[in-house]
Amino acid sequence: MIRCLAIDDEPLALQQIAAYIGKVPFLELAARCQSALEAREFLEHDAVDAIFCDINMPDLNGMDFVKSLPSAPLVVFTTAYSEYAVEGFRVNAVDYLLKPFGLQDFLRAANRLRERLAASSAPEVTQPADGDDSLFLKTDSRMVRVRISDIRYVEGMSEYLKVWLKDQRKPVVTLLSMKKMEERLPDSFMRIHRSYIINLDTVREAGHNRVFLDDGTELPVGALHREDFQRYLDAKSLAK
Repeated sequence: MIRCLAIDDEPLALQQIAAYIGKVPFLELAARCQSALEAREFLEHDAVDAIFCDINMPDLNGMDFVKSLPSAPLVVFTTAYSEYAVEGFRVNAVDYLLKPFGLQDFLRAANRLRERLAASSAPEVTQPADGDDSLFLKTDSRMVRVRISDIRYVEGMSEYLKVWLKDQRKPVVTLLSMKKMEERLPDSFMRIHRSYIINLDTVREAGHNRVFLDDGTELPVGALHREDFQRYLDAKSLAK
């Protein structure tokens, strides 16, 4: 099931998108929002696989909203303005629905979402033999061997991950979901934010919902992960 967020400032358009989502067996409506600001607040506390997002909205338009997300879900833009199409695909939108659109157009976009998610969940990371502290990550057309203990942190960006290593200035970029990476990493790693997994052995300092790693990198601790991270700190603390 693909969890979807519908965003449109026009109530009738929002109602139509919600109705179309309800007609597609593999889509699930997580929420509907009448502004990008409302959608941003929702995404701070919940996660979705895809968003159907209008572009021309007050306060914050859909295009700028998607660009502002640190780890955007898959996006289908919906708008009455065809001039946004090129820019929409520049931000890696799955599809672009020009209003007014019908159910068949919506089904086309939904099937493209399903195909994109299936491609991103294909095995792009493999585990070597037992006892081997390494992973193979697919980057471009190559499989790159990465020692797990050399990973400082993992950063999510849309459908890709940046794997930051201790001995390299540039990250290894791979087409993979945060969930898949989190499942493959050992207990010495922790998800602290929707967009970050850290190697706990590299934590130098923590406080005020921030983490500082041994190279000076500063990362936020998300609201959904603060309790788990605080539990880890308490277990390591010598304070009364």
